[in-house]
Amino acid sequence: MRVGVPKEIKDNEYRVGLIPSTVEELTRRGHQVMVETRAGEGAGVADGEYVEAGGEIVADARDVFARAEMIVKVKEPQANERRMLRSGQTLFTYLHLAPDRPQTEDLIASGAVCIAYETVTSSTGGLPLLAPMSEVAGRLAPQVGAHALEKASGGRGILLGGVPGAPAADVVIIGGGVSGANAATIALGMGAHVTILDRSIEVLRRLAAQFDGRVQTIFSTRAAIAEFVGRADMVIGAVLVPGASAPKLITREMLGTMKPGSVIVDIAIDQGGCAETSRPTTHSHPTYVVDGVVHYCVANMPGAVARTSTFALNNATLPFTLALANKGWRKALSDDPHLRAGLNICAGHVTCEPVAIAHGLPYLPAETMLS
Repeated sequence: MRVGVPKEIKDNEYRVGLIPSTVEELTRRGHQVMVETRAGEGAGVADGEYVEAGGEIVADARDVFARAEMIVKVKEPQANERRMLRSGQTLFTYLHLAPDRPQTEDLIASGAVCIAYETVTSSTGGLPLLAPMSEVAGRLAPQVGAHALEKASGGRGILLGGVPGAPAADVVIIGGGVSGANAATIALGMGAHVTILDRSIEVLRRLAAQFDGRVQTIFSTRAAIAEFVGRADMVIGAVLVPGASAPKLITREMLGTMKPGSVIVDIAIDQGGCAETSRPTTHSHPTYVVDGVVHYCVANMPGAVARTSTFALNNATLPFTLALANKGWRKALSDDPHLRAGLNICAGHVTCEPVAIAHGLPYLPAETMLS
């Protein structure tokens, strides 16, 4: 198979779809890999490393899209990239379609086979291709939130861990999944007081044991969210409904109860955000203020640590990338129900039910497409 890796063009996105070791795995199996020049530069990977791994360096994205049967990316294709997709071509990347109607319509019109990292499942019920970036985003959240709390950034002027005689910050994490647990790890390490809210008693039990009672665990209700958001110096939104838009758990009304200069870090912004006042931002302009509350809503947080993120992502995607290249998309998806769960759009049809519901579009199960 001819596999193409274009350079990411989203604002301050430095990750790359394939690393040299993955390219070598593909080329050793007889596949041809084309990498746009300087695609790996932001992650510290030089063109020469791809050549040594058996890849071919090409001049521009247009050449990559024109020649490749499968495109492997990191972030969702931007508008000009979507125009280069063609019928029957496979796209393997993060998509986050539920809050993005224009992208959804363009991918339908392209006729391409679009497989989303974030909805691929595992035998244990997890999301193995979302997990590494959730870990990164969770660990980044207290770090970027601490910076946003600084007075020069518009925050309250609070040091997350405090000092002797001055209290540490109160950090409230909504959602106790992969992102939330990793956010708690770093926030605790920085010395903050941490509270985690979740609707699963089992998750709360696991977190209480994991952190040996050092975090406060609260069953999540609207009243509990309102109470703890009002107390917080920093709120980290780490809510996930796979494939669907994130629920709006932090209302505009709640912002009025928050401390002036407090911070919301909305990790869920890829899926639309979990605050009513959240809107996507970029690493160039990461924050804005609503009702005195600083919002950090960067939609590609892991891009800030591109090398770590790129290698972590490739560790997870490698077996699926090989399966798609070795077997072709139809057999690979037929053989593996977990990879099949990643099929969001296929040949003009929406094959992910939460995406269809989000946009009021017809839904066709992936199994129907494969048959």
